[in-house]
Amino acid sequence: MVSKESKVGLVVTGLLLGMLMAAMDNTIVSASMPTIVGELGGLDQFVWVTSAYLVATMASMPVFGKLSDMYGRKRFYLLGLAIFLIGSALCGTANSIEQLSIYRAIQGIGGGSLMPIAFTIIFDIFPPEKRGKMTGLFGAVFGLSSVFGPLLGAYITDQIDWRWIFYINLPLGIISLYFISQFYKETLHLRKLKIDWLGAITLVGSVVSLMFGLELGGNEYAWDSPQIISLFVIFGVLFISFIFIERKAEEPIISFSLFKKQLFAATQGVAFFYGAAFIITTVLIPLFVQAVYGGTATNAGIILIPMMVGSVVGSQVAGQSVRKFSYRTIMLVSVVLFFIGMALLSTLDIETSRKTVTFFMIIAGLGMGCSFSLLSMATQHKIEPQKRGIATSTNTFFRTLGMTIGVTIFGSIQNHVFKNNLSDELGSIKGFAGKIDSRALLSADARAQIPPEVLHKITEAMANSVATTFKWTLVPILLGFIAIVLMGKERLSVEIAENRAKKAQ
Repeated sequence: MVSKESKVGLVVTGLLLGMLMAAMDNTIVSASMPTIVGELGGLDQFVWVTSAYLVATMASMPVFGKLSDMYGRKRFYLLGLAIFLIGSALCGTANSIEQLSIYRAIQGIGGGSLMPIAFTIIFDIFPPEKRGKMTGLFGAVFGLSSVFGPLLGAYITDQIDWRWIFYINLPLGIISLYFISQFYKETLHLRKLKIDWLGAITLVGSVVSLMFGLELGGNEYAWDSPQIISLFVIFGVLFISFIFIERKAEEPIISFSLFKKQLFAATQGVAFFYGAAFIITTVLIPLFVQAVYGGTATNAGIILIPMMVGSVVGSQVAGQSVRKFSYRTIMLVSVVLFFIGMALLSTLDIETSRKTVTFFMIIAGLGMGCSFSLLSMATQHKIEPQKRGIATSTNTFFRTLGMTIGVTIFGSIQNHVFKNNLSDELGSIKGFAGKIDSRALLSADARAQIPPEVLHKITEAMANSVATTFKWTLVPILLGFIAIVLMGKERLSVEIAENRAKKAQ
């Protein structure tokens, strides 16, 4: 007979495994993407492997959250986990970059349930005095998965096969399914809520239209073609419709009433712009390392670790400093470090050493990491307890939205610059202009067949395209700086002092 304490421990283990899978699948693919593209092709479409997962997660997150409030956490956590595992199994069978993107979207639909419902279950089964400790434990798992995800993905890719970075989810997911289904006994306090289906549809439709417009514009179709103009018009119409729908919805995906608080509104802006700038580093750095330096996916995975470690350290430092300094002061230090790190990354070229790249990434990681813990605290500052759940999900939503749009825009910029550079570099060499595809740059066997002079020009074109893209990421960072300035002088210690005063009365 399993004791009550043991049951709770097994439930937590099941939730941690789900969190581990969902968090790792944001990063485990990044170091393996050059190898995947080298096998499947589709260098001009590789960002969709990441953005498809993010869009699907963003779309399903609020829907799963509302359904779990209405009909219970357990059944929708298990449903989301099952969909995630089906998507993972399908990803391992993909034979083209298009198939992989579609299967990643299925995986993302399920992933949208794992993190938000896991945190809600923790709040359901633990008393208030233990919730902070448990939330910290889950945050640590999220941070560790960010650090080890790229390396694990790279190791599996080199030693086994890239398809196993998806198959590895299956045994972990089955254990999680068993623990939650057998040992989590839910006490239902159901509320009849209306799901904002129309808001979800218009939001996802607008984001997908924008992504297709940015991806296809200048590649498949001219920017002034009817197809691209139509996509941007659809984006505008759906996005404006979304805003009107949200203002009138009984249970909106985004509660506009919260935006009346200056700190809350500014914090969501910071989350959006930081997400947009940071996500592309996890995509382009492995591409740069494997394409310019050559070598294996493990090399590409190892190079990401310093940035991830820097982000974890930055998160811890910000969390420790929040009682001494205002949210804005800490984030001003963060944005300076983040800007310097990304500005340094924009100087990359084929002569840049690995140690130099590592140093640049640590600085960028420290700057970005400060936002991980601090923005969540700033979002909940002086928010009523009954609204803290929607406040936190709104912050996660804006960060994910920024990542989704950022990876599409900057991925399109990199692809466009690379094609132009490649045409300029190889145009003068007979027999090579227009005949180099992604496999030639990312496959070791194919690289060996390319004359050194031509390979040098290709890697130079790639390095320049990555550096140029990093220059463009300075734009959202500067916009993030403006949002940080608008955060005001609020600090956590003010709230603590008020609570103490109330207790003294």
